[in-house]
Amino acid sequence: MRDDLDALEAQSIYILREAYSRIKPLAMLWSLGKDSNVMIWLAKKAFLGKVPFPVAHLDTGLEFPETYAFRDRYAKEWDLELIADDCPPLEATDPSLPHNSRIAARKTLGLRQAIDRYGFKGIIAGIRRDEQATRAKERVFSPRADDGAWDFRDQPPELWDHFAASLPPGVHMRIHPLLHWTELDIWRYIQREGIPVVPLYFAKNGKRYRSLGEVGITFPIDSNAATIAEIIDELEATREPERAGRAMDHDSEDAFERLRVAGYM
Repeated sequence: MRDDLDALEAQSIYILREAYSRIKPLAMLWSLGKDSNVMIWLAKKAFLGKVPFPVAHLDTGLEFPETYAFRDRYAKEWDLELIADDCPPLEATDPSLPHNSRIAARKTLGLRQAIDRYGFKGIIAGIRRDEQATRAKERVFSPRADDGAWDFRDQPPELWDHFAASLPPGVHMRIHPLLHWTELDIWRYIQREGIPVVPLYFAKNGKRYRSLGEVGITFPIDSNAATIAEIIDELEATREPERAGRAMDHDSEDAFERLRVAGYM
């Protein structure tokens, strides 16, 4: 009997296959976090065990050592075509943004750089609507200017899984196969499928990372959840937001929306 995870899996696989058949060249962003690992797992299922497009890690040089070790191991084990170009420096970002948001903005510039360098017309990203209020406005197929600009007031309707994928000149498409998933869905799927994740998600000495970002702007939460089952139990009981440990989410109220409008994932 199909359950909710089966339905989510089937929908995401359908979205990935639609993107691959209709938009080329295509790449998938690999942040190395739990969501993008699920996304790669789904892509392997969608395409007979082999991800048929490059995966791009937008590297600020500020990931945790455990994150880089995970990347190096699973890029080989999963036979991924990895792009791991360095993001532009902090000095290239908008100086009017708060400091924490400027670090995150390096990834926006890194993505723009990758689109220019490799000519990608489709970018698959692992965002979810329940993560952050601005992301709740997204569509599954989201057209963007090639500079990354996003007009959330002008998004195509998506009814009954009919997606608009036409690309006029100067536009690329962001594709979000996990948009309808929740944080709990992600962990339940990881548990069911046995998907590897960076060990920082599991509690050690009363702390764990609930969301992974760069060193210096990502902080652990108080937790004793040292297994996936314990993480699921913890999430079912908490009301704390998922990104509470992300320093950039505590910047000025409009900082995240400014990042998103400018092309942040």
